[in-house]
Amino acid sequence: MRKAKWGLLATCMIAAMLAGCASGPKTPGPDAPPSQTPASPVPAPTTPGPLTGPLTHPKTRWIPVDWAELPGWSEDPVHEAWGALMTNCQRPNAAIAPLCTQVRRLSIAGDAEQRAFLMEQLQPYRVESPAGQTEGLLTSYYEPVFDASRVPTATHTVPLYALPAGWVRGRPGYTRQQLETQPEAQATLRGREIAWMADPIDVLMLHIQGSGRLRITEPDGRRQVVRMAFAGTNEQPYRSVQAWLSSQGVSPIGRWPEDVKAWAAQNPQRVQQMLWANPRYVFFREEPLSDVDAAFGPRGAQGVPLTAGRSIAVDREAIPYGTPVWLASSGPVAQLNRLVVAQDTGSAIVGAVRADFFAGTGEEAGRFAARMKQPLRLWALWPRGMDPTGASLVRR
Repeated sequence: MRKAKWGLLATCMIAAMLAGCASGPKTPGPDAPPSQTPASPVPAPTTPGPLTGPLTHPKTRWIPVDWAELPGWSEDPVHEAWGALMTNCQRPNAAIAPLCTQVRRLSIAGDAEQRAFLMEQLQPYRVESPAGQTEGLLTSYYEPVFDASRVPTATHTVPLYALPAGWVRGRPGYTRQQLETQPEAQATLRGREIAWMADPIDVLMLHIQGSGRLRITEPDGRRQVVRMAFAGTNEQPYRSVQAWLSSQGVSPIGRWPEDVKAWAAQNPQRVQQMLWANPRYVFFREEPLSDVDAAFGPRGAQGVPLTAGRSIAVDREAIPYGTPVWLASSGPVAQLNRLVVAQDTGSAIVGAVRADFFAGTGEEAGRFAARMKQPLRLWALWPRGMDPTGASLVRR
């Protein structure tokens, strides 16, 4: 479990207040009204200084552009993204680190000053595939909340596990089916139970999202809310449950997880077969949830807390962790033109123009995330004067 230092705690509290933590994470809906924040005067886009040219890696290329190319740049209330920029500075990449003193100083500044700082310090790069494709796919994920029991009961029979004995990162372990059926595989999990849940589909959702919150009932009847943070996997490939259902002739899943639960209720004898179709298994670690922690999402792969609506997961071979990114997506679920930060990754997030949008915590965020699948364009915002082709700029 992590132990926060007082300096880090103070930074988080400032960021939490800036992100509007008192009202909890806010999920952008399809019919969200325009921001009521008065438009801030925006400095005229300046001609970029000497450019290093396109960033070309096996998975991506970055093309330097003017700020005027970013759709909606002048309308986004960038102060709402400042909390994500602040948490980003807990573990910045080497290119962003020199800006962190100013990022912290501007935490109480207005939109105009914050926007001017970003335009002065950062150069926009259009993110493309190596073949020049500029449009990709935006999906979304969230932090679910479930009830659980500290001990198994008549209703809570599905365990969540910590890392198994003998686990080695990068080495494939037992599959999901083996962990649930083979004695030698089950032995590696003995004593690693963290809590028990009632519904195997909910457990599957927790595995897919990679983290969540549990309202745990303790043996003495006390209830507490804790976070199940991602600890690792069995290093087996992920297989989509929806794809398996489709291969079995089941009608397309329109609502997740409601339609899957409805199918499971009608086909209880096939639920285990459906679950075993995905060999990947996720292990967790329990973390306490202070008031400050509760204002943010779980820690992403960068190692910093995610901010609802302002953090994304990316392919780290295309966009380094800690990179500010301009995201543009228009579709039936939401109209998004906003500043976000690359702070996480995922097994399905592969390619140059690909992102997973962190929607927040709870049911509303879950409904939004389940529907999100629409076109995407991305612009990486990289410090001026820093060579974006330098591999040394990305901390490993």
